[in-house]
Amino acid sequence: MKDELNDFFHYLTVERGLSDNTLQSYRRDLKHYHLFLTDNLQVETWEIVDRTHIMQYLYELKDSGKSSATLARALSSVRLFHQFLVRECGITKDASLHIETPKKERKLPKVLSSDEVEVLLNIPETNALSIRNKAMLEMLYATGLRVTELISLKVSDLHLTMGFVRCFGKGSKERIVPLGNVAKDTVENYIENARGALLNRKNTDALFLNHHGSQLTRQGFWKVLKAIAKEAGIKKEITPHTLRHSFATHLLENGADLRAVQEMLGHADISTTQVYTHVTKARLKDIYKAYHPRA
Repeated sequence: MKDELNDFFHYLTVERGLSDNTLQSYRRDLKHYHLFLTDNLQVETWEIVDRTHIMQYLYELKDSGKSSATLARALSSVRLFHQFLVRECGITKDASLHIETPKKERKLPKVLSSDEVEVLLNIPETNALSIRNKAMLEMLYATGLRVTELISLKVSDLHLTMGFVRCFGKGSKERIVPLGNVAKDTVENYIENARGALLNRKNTDALFLNHHGSQLTRQGFWKVLKAIAKEAGIKKEITPHTLRHSFATHLLENGADLRAVQEMLGHADISTTQVYTHVTKARLKDIYKAYHPRA
């Protein structure tokens, strides 16, 4: 049975060209699956594996306390491997057919209130880096960009007179996002009064630069955000995605159309955007409980 596994890993490496992290994930899932079949169920060949064996494996994962997300990922690995067995190894049946993927438990994203956003964005502009920081956070909250999209922006992606920014999301999919007046003004201020000082005679079209004049990294942004949140006295845990979540939630709370928010966020599936409707409902309940005399 190990021969087929090794052939599959070779296929993933050579033909699919997957990243090292993805390959390690498949190796970990399938070695555990193989061990369960041979040690627990005494299975000796892939030919005799059927739907029941896979279900027993998933129940074992669930009983050991694994999350539904882990189960879904494990089943995805098992499913791809069994498809490979049928296609490349002469196995006559796909044992993974008709097994439903466990539904992932969706955690509601943490968001900031409007007042907390105001506090966070109230950054004193005392030098080039603080001017840059204010421009970055204002743009994140104004557009809902992912952090990778933000730090990948070029100066040429800005269309400030028209009031929008162009970005490239997952799968290099291009989208146009409106830019509000406050964010536009802070970005203009950064370009005119701070970016040149950070550029330090380097030649790059990257919009947001570090103090070396190079494109800011995700890690660099994360450090900046943590420092600003601490300075602002915000106790909530803030991640680079927090302003994106807050952007979407505040839009919906103020009556924005769900499809429009989906397009601005760059979600391929509207069900991904719908999680924010649950956030707004949860916030309404909290407000009701806090302020209604008979709550």
